[in-house]
Amino acid sequence: MFVCDNFHVVYLSVKIRANIENFILVVLGILSAGMGIKGFLLSTRFIDGGVTGISMLLAKITAVPISILIFIINMPFLILGYRQLGVSFAVKSAMAIAGLSLCLAFINFPDVTHDKLLTAVFGGIFLGVGVGLAIRGGAVLDGTEIAALLLSKKMELLKVSDVILLLNLIIFSAAVFFLGIEPALYSILTYLAASKMIEFILNGIERYTGITVVSAKGDAIRKAIAKRGRGVTVYEGKSGYGKDGHINDPRDIVFTVATRLEIPSIKREILDIDPAAFIVQQSIEDTTGGLVKRKGRH
Repeated sequence: MFVCDNFHVVYLSVKIRANIENFILVVLGILSAGMGIKGFLLSTRFIDGGVTGISMLLAKITAVPISILIFIINMPFLILGYRQLGVSFAVKSAMAIAGLSLCLAFINFPDVTHDKLLTAVFGGIFLGVGVGLAIRGGAVLDGTEIAALLLSKKMELLKVSDVILLLNLIIFSAAVFFLGIEPALYSILTYLAASKMIEFILNGIERYTGITVVSAKGDAIRKAIAKRGRGVTVYEGKSGYGKDGHINDPRDIVFTVATRLEIPSIKREILDIDPAAFIVQQSIEDTTGGLVKRKGRH
């Protein structure tokens, strides 16, 4: 009974700590996004992509405040997508978007610079950091990816990234018509800066790559990778018809995950062991558990 109670206390404390950390991340994300929008972009005719970009564009061509538009335009996507995302995520996101709206309405940010290039780049950076921190905290500040997810499920030929690209093409085409060519080009620069910062916040410098190796010397390759402190998964396979002419010849299929900085040296070591090894690389968005990090870095 005591052990059970102790477990619940530890579990509750861990959950409370995680919720506090997520709350701080979302608040910092709101403030960073607010700085990007009000401190840089609102004083110009530049916009971002996604729902935020639509809100900024409508705010520039109508008299409706951006704080109201961001909340109103995002809400339908959260309502439609809550079944895919879960009620908890949808509620957190709704509160985060409401927080961003309040931030834009009531917090005064300094107008940092009137230089167009600096405005486009740093406006995108602050906005991207804000969106990325909010996602790390378990919420979203922009309903674009929710919309893309819903549309991609209805149109099987398009991936989520394809839908996002098409939506942004429409937004920036509208920007050319309503704002002019130069503001639209700077807006694309803002979007690229924001996208890169979101990617950096979510994935960090150590982006992971999965490596699959098919080789007759799989055990030696497994040992070489394991010596690096990497976890290795070994599948048993059989060859098809290759240059060596063997069919159904046993082959070990070795799989591991490493950072992109380590990939060249790992590949060289594999090819030193077996020059005929078949190596496949694929991008890994995220990992949990296992020996992903080097030893001594936990």
